[in-house]
Amino acid sequence: MAKPALLVVSGPTASGKTRLAVDLAKKLGGEIICTDSMQVYKGMEIGTAAPTLEEQQEVPHHLFGFLEPEQSFSVASYLELARAVIEDITARGALPVLCGGTGLYISCLIDNIRFDLVASQNPGRRDELRRMAGEKGPEYLWGMLKDVDPQLAEKLHPNNLGRIIRAIEVYEASGVPMSEWQRRAAAHQSPYDVCFLALSYAQRSLLYDRIDRRVEVMLEQGLLDEAKALRGKNCAGTAMQAIGYKELFAHLDGQQTLAEAVETLKRQTRRYAKRQLTWLRRDERVHWLELDTFESYEDLLVQALERVRQSGIYN
Repeated sequence: MAKPALLVVSGPTASGKTRLAVDLAKKLGGEIICTDSMQVYKGMEIGTAAPTLEEQQEVPHHLFGFLEPEQSFSVASYLELARAVIEDITARGALPVLCGGTGLYISCLIDNIRFDLVASQNPGRRDELRRMAGEKGPEYLWGMLKDVDPQLAEKLHPNNLGRIIRAIEVYEASGVPMSEWQRRAAAHQSPYDVCFLALSYAQRSLLYDRIDRRVEVMLEQGLLDEAKALRGKNCAGTAMQAIGYKELFAHLDGQQTLAEAVETLKRQTRRYAKRQLTWLRRDERVHWLELDTFESYEDLLVQALERVRQSGIYN
C-alpha cells in the first residue's frame, strides 16, 4: 500500500517559505499545515510573520492562529492535531504541505516520533520547571538537560526553554533521553512519502540583510503594539518565548531604549536563522533551493515544481 504523500517547505526565518508554499499548494492541489511553534497563537501575526488573510484565502490553511497566548501547548498535542489534519487532507485527495521553520515539529511528523507515549502530562512539573528557569535562569535548566542528555543539550541554545523543558519531561517520564527517542525514530521508515524542500541563500549575508529589513517592516506594521498587548496578558507559557516579543519586552520594561531592543531583536533573529540552517543541514533528504542562484522568483518556482515531480509524490 502506497504511503501518503507529504510536501515540506522549510528554511530559515525570512527566507520566503510562506510564499513558495502557497504557490506550490495552488499548483499542486495542496493545503498548508503550520509547522511553526509560534504561528499557532492568536494575536502574534506580525511578529511570527504568519500567513496574511489574502494568502489564507488562496489555499486552505490549518493550525494557524487557533490558540490563545495564555494556553500551554506541547509537541505531543501538536502532533496529534497535525496527524489528524494530514489524514483528512489525504482522504480528500489533496496534498498536505507542511510550512514552517520549527525543526522539532517537522522531524516528529515526518519521522513518526511519538512523544505522546513518553512525555509527562503533569502540568505542575512543567510549571515548576518554568519557575525554576525564572528564578535561576535558563542556563540552569540547560545544565539539568546536559546532565541527562548531553547530546541534545549541545544542539540547543540555553534560551530555547520550551525544547529544554520538553526534553527534561521526556527523560523524567521515560528514563530515556530525547536524543535516543529521536535516534530510534530515525531507524524506522517514515509513514509518509516525503519531498523536503528548503530555502536559503548561497551568500549568508543576503539572508541577514533580509532579516534586518523584515524586522524594520514588522515595526512599521505595529510589532511594538502587538508586543504591548501580549505583555498585558501576563502569559507565562511558550508564547512569551517567541523571538520578536521578548526582545521588545526589555524596552517596555524600561531596561533598554527602543533602538537597543531592535538591534537585539535583529541579532537574535539572525542567530535563530543560523540554528535553523544547522538543523536542516543534518537531514540528507533536504533539497536546497538557494534564492540568490535564480534569476527570478518564477525560475525558483519552476525548479521547486520540477523537484516535487521528480520526487514522485505528485504526477
